[in-house]
Amino acid sequence: MHRLSVTAPGGMHATHVIVAALLVLAVYAVPARGDDWPQFLGPNRDGASLEKGLAATWGAKGPPVLWQKDVGEGFSGPIVAGVFVGERMIVFHRVGGKEVVECWKSQSGERIWQFDYPCAYVDDFGKGNGPRATPTVAGQRVITLGADGMLHCLHLDKGTKHWSRNLAEEYKTPPSFFGVGSSPVVDDGLVLVNVGGRDAGIVAFSVADGKEVWNATKHAASYSSPVVRTIDGTKHAIFLTREGVVILDPAKGTIRHQQRFRARIDASVNAATPLLIGDLGFFSASYDTGALLLKVRKNGADEVWQGDGVMSNHYNTCVFHDGHLYGFDGRQEVGPDFRCVNLKTKDIAWDKKRFGCGSIILADGKLIVLMESGELLLVDATPKAYRELARAQVFDAAPCRAHPALANGRLYARDQKKLVCLDLKAR
Repeated sequence: MHRLSVTAPGGMHATHVIVAALLVLAVYAVPARGDDWPQFLGPNRDGASLEKGLAATWGAKGPPVLWQKDVGEGFSGPIVAGVFVGERMIVFHRVGGKEVVECWKSQSGERIWQFDYPCAYVDDFGKGNGPRATPTVAGQRVITLGADGMLHCLHLDKGTKHWSRNLAEEYKTPPSFFGVGSSPVVDDGLVLVNVGGRDAGIVAFSVADGKEVWNATKHAASYSSPVVRTIDGTKHAIFLTREGVVILDPAKGTIRHQQRFRARIDASVNAATPLLIGDLGFFSASYDTGALLLKVRKNGADEVWQGDGVMSNHYNTCVFHDGHLYGFDGRQEVGPDFRCVNLKTKDIAWDKKRFGCGSIILADGKLIVLMESGELLLVDATPKAYRELARAQVFDAAPCRAHPALANGRLYARDQKKLVCLDLKAR
């Protein structure tokens, strides 16, 4: 019997071609790496990640700890940038009399650079003196906003300062309950901030030099962070200020829709970030305020429904999956319920009473929940029933209010004393 021998063009034997092709496939058939987590609430500011292949459960001690570092106080969440070019993790915290921005190698926790500046902010209610707003990475720029209103633009690779603005001083912002806590968003060369100044509520600054490009409204600042989204071919910047909903053109500041949405009492805050689902915008607040669902159009928005008793977020933002919202309903002080709600019908699918507060990441069909108490939970994202898959106490310096980051199978989370890198990949 004769073995068939085939020669490929160029003289290479067909067997060698096949082997070479298989080797190429082997090289490129590695699991896809996850997205960056470059800003508050992740890539799209909706708490959702495209990560796959995550662990379906973990033991009583929690996921494996890859590394951990001591940090100062604050509720600013970590961010991760450069997954494909050498990951960097940014943490923003308060150490002594300084606000500190640190850049670490995300795989090891080794410090690359540090930038700091004096900060005299003192919380009048004893809730902590650290920064609240999470940094934002856009290209080679890192934007931070401190608890006393210092806005900085730093170089991602070197940590050098490009520019800074003292927003409280320049815009004469009146004192708020817990300092500055709205995380800036960057879009098309502009940094959009709910400054809350006496003559300028929402302000756009140039990323290049920090100069003001436009300002709009005279709304006071909230603790909610803005979102930029393209809907029906039109880009919108969507804010929930202290006064309510503002939808505007991010390039020019032209207002397309305004709607009052806030508590009747002054001792209140708007803190949950607008959640955009297609052309629907979900807004929520506590203090007997409730929730609002808008259908966003090119030049405005129409109300779909509004009411209390469905999903009243105090400061934690919901996530959305397969037609349902997952989030915390009620005031943080009394222990809110954890519930699943049908977005369109407002029906409550399940409700866990007096559950407590937590930050939520939706990934791989599951909810990764970091509770204010320092417990880390894994919950099945299903409206059928509350199905807890894992629970572990990972922090002891509560409260844990900084939203964690998920990138390349690793969860970066912090309390008031340490930051840990946890391995969430499936074994």
